[in-house]
Amino acid sequence: MTIQDTGFGGLGRRIRLGMVGGGEGSFIGPMHRMAARIDDRYELVAGALSSDPEKAKTSAAALGLAPDRAYADFAEMAAAEAARGDGIEAVVIVTPNHLHHAPACAFLDRGVHVICDKPLTTTLDDALDLVRRVRESGLVFALTHAYAGYPLVRHARAMAEAGELGDIRLVQVEYPQQSYADLTGDGDAGRAPWRRDPERSGAGGCIADIGTHAHHLAAYVTGLELDELLADISAFVPGGRVDDNNNILLRYANGARGMLWASKLATGLSNPLRLRVFGTKAGIAWNQENPNLLEFGPLKGETRFIEAGSADLSPAALRSTRLKPGHPEGLPEAFANLYTDVADVIAARLTGREPDPLALDFPGVEDGALGMKFIDAALESSSRGGVWVKAGLAL
Repeated sequence: MTIQDTGFGGLGRRIRLGMVGGGEGSFIGPMHRMAARIDDRYELVAGALSSDPEKAKTSAAALGLAPDRAYADFAEMAAAEAARGDGIEAVVIVTPNHLHHAPACAFLDRGVHVICDKPLTTTLDDALDLVRRVRESGLVFALTHAYAGYPLVRHARAMAEAGELGDIRLVQVEYPQQSYADLTGDGDAGRAPWRRDPERSGAGGCIADIGTHAHHLAAYVTGLELDELLADISAFVPGGRVDDNNNILLRYANGARGMLWASKLATGLSNPLRLRVFGTKAGIAWNQENPNLLEFGPLKGETRFIEAGSADLSPAALRSTRLKPGHPEGLPEAFANLYTDVADVIAARLTGREPDPLALDFPGVEDGALGMKFIDAALESSSRGGVWVKAGLAL
């Protein structure tokens, strides 16, 4: 059964969904709404779509939300929806980083499942607070590291788990972009300037925005626990108050070594998130700009490409595949796979049954806390002149 064949997961209806942030002018809000619609598992019924009340109102009207469910802020929305018999069952948080923790708490405290954009918070303390709240509530909490939704990323993870790579020795992951390559100190127009404001982004800039994606992708595929790191964190752009380039060495608990590069200064590059993993039996390579091919190189034998949609993929990959080989699937579908996994788990909770184990494979609040520890450790290492710093976190 593929992911789109799961119907309403035994619930018999769509899950009632709310959204915080993601109004007019947002890039990520429409991506989340598209993902929620692809498999028709959610109905968006409420929103606090902007910190500007007028913009929140007009954004809600454009999306067809009822006027009485277009809220001026998340606190009003959480209280009002909790008092309704038909209130939301899940909420999506797609705000700037500093507005992740408080809305997540408000909805968790009212029994609402949470889907949150990354990074989880702006501080490790807030991240650990959310871990505690989620564990105590038993609610579903998903973090949208959407690259974990690609079928071939899930297949690569299954290969590593099955031992097809052997003992993993080397991990190379990079996420370069050119998005800040032409910035001057006052040239933030059209580039979400809050991402360069530590009051809103947190202490990490590039490392929080895309470095955490690279960190999570490596951990998700390999299953390795990061032990310590050594980082050189830079801010090249004049007037920059947060980093825009990161070079990081990684040491894993099993003895493997790795390198992570995340940059917004890679002139000429658009979005080539790339992972390479090398074990004693084989190596694999995957690039987000060509996500429907996974390179597999065995120690003995010819290197070959595994194609998305192939019938011999792992169950996790097949479940996440919509199209036959040769028909490209991309980022919206990867996002949708996370959303549908979450819908399956929520539906199982609401109907009193156990979810499909394959639906439990989405990134969660613990992944977010590990991402915050990664950010803190990298910034500390660099500030101390490039020394090894513990990056593991007992959860």
